[in-house]
Amino acid sequence: MDWRAEVFSRCFAELIEKHADPQASKPNPIANRCKMILVTGAGGKIGATLIKLLNGASFRGAYNSPEKLVAARDRGLDAVHIDYARPETLEAALHGMDTVFLLSAGPGYVHLERNMVDAAKTVGIKRIVKLSAWQADKEPYTIAADHRAIERVIEASGIAWTFLRPNGFMQNYLGDAATIKTQNAFYRQAMDNSVSFIDARDIALAAFKALTTSGRDGKAYELSGPESLTNLDTANILARVLGKPITYVPVPAKVARAGMQAAGLPTDRIDSIENLMGAYETGIGAPVTPDLEGLIGRRAISFEQFVRDHIAAFQ
Repeated sequence: MDWRAEVFSRCFAELIEKHADPQASKPNPIANRCKMILVTGAGGKIGATLIKLLNGASFRGAYNSPEKLVAARDRGLDAVHIDYARPETLEAALHGMDTVFLLSAGPGYVHLERNMVDAAKTVGIKRIVKLSAWQADKEPYTIAADHRAIERVIEASGIAWTFLRPNGFMQNYLGDAATIKTQNAFYRQAMDNSVSFIDARDIALAAFKALTTSGRDGKAYELSGPESLTNLDTANILARVLGKPITYVPVPAKVARAGMQAAGLPTDRIDSIENLMGAYETGIGAPVTPDLEGLIGRRAISFEQFVRDHIAAFQ
């Protein structure tokens, strides 16, 4: 069934029940069930794009940031505040939902997602689509192992699940935009192996498809971009699109760590980044998979297209 038809049928069924049930004015666990999808991380790169894609579906955006919550409500969205460390906020946000898009509670806090899974069980959520991490099932680095631990919790919950496991985001290069613009260079921890970077917009589209089409339960998708690129490759693409030489400057691991410390990153976050970089050095980030194209029905966005779409940031 087309997802819009499914939304309509659920909402129509609710309307019939409301008129047929003389107790409809009283609290009812099936009330408001046409508000189907709770989108966590609704203010982030993926969540904000996902909400735009869900236009016309019934959803509720969940925000941790008070400022983003106010802005969402000002735009007329059904929006709630959640705090993964406060389960009562999670149960309130889940009321009337039957599906959850579960995005990490934040770097180093994946374990707090357990609270959301527990709350989902309590209120009777039927499906969880979780944004996980690249090759989480193999646990080749700390972040992947943390996400796999939550995947196991979801698998044991009895709730239907879908796992999306994306590789590194192209959007991380926007963090290098200032030096690309002013110095014609970007500085990254030294690494020779390639990575099949993925555009966050494609991850949002994959989430949309997983949330709104059938046949996804019990499946995990390894999401890559269309090509595997080294830092030298991305420098050459940037140079070609921007029309000027761009240099990749490799930074020794110790210097990179000192830079992250100076920037105020927590030690556990720095450790997890170093661990990830070490895993990438073994080549785990290189594979290009067919999963994304099979899910979204088209070729993934290329790095060159990503740069063209964000050219104002780099020029």
